[in-house]
Amino acid sequence: MISKLLPTKIYKDIYEITPDEIASQGIRALILDIDNTLVTYDDPTPTESVSAWLCAMHTAGIQTAFVSNNHAERVEGFCKGLCCYFHADAKKPSRKYLRLAMDHMGTTADDTACVGDQLFTDVLAGKRAGMRAFLVPPIKDKRTLFFRAKRLLEKPFLRIYYKKNNKA
Repeated sequence: MISKLLPTKIYKDIYEITPDEIASQGIRALILDIDNTLVTYDDPTPTESVSAWLCAMHTAGIQTAFVSNNHAERVEGFCKGLCCYFHADAKKPSRKYLRLAMDHMGTTADDTACVGDQLFTDVLAGKRAGMRAFLVPPIKDKRTLFFRAKRLLEKPFLRIYYKKNNKA
């Protein structure tokens, strides 16, 4: 079970995940979380830098889909005009909508990776679906008791990841 909570790789932010980096790993598609992964909760639509990043992925032939635990209004508003698969209220770590996204894109777990900011939702869902799971630090974390507790519970697994990967 511990291995399902360890990301395949941790990146400093989404911009470190480049089309060349992805293609070199045989990845043809990314399933993305939105909030705190791509933008803050306060950003209703993709920022210019996120739009450019998505455009670079698409230009390189990397497909994208969005699977979020946030509500439909938020996810639909963010994805408006992006012309890609998206699903709200995904109940991650359920893998159901990650599988539907792969079906929609015509990819498999072998050539798809998920990207998110949380171990217990994004990483666990991706690993349960058999794909690579990339973690980025949250852009601007919520400071509620629930989120602070969740981040505290993630720390032991992050320590295991860093020790396993010989990183300080």
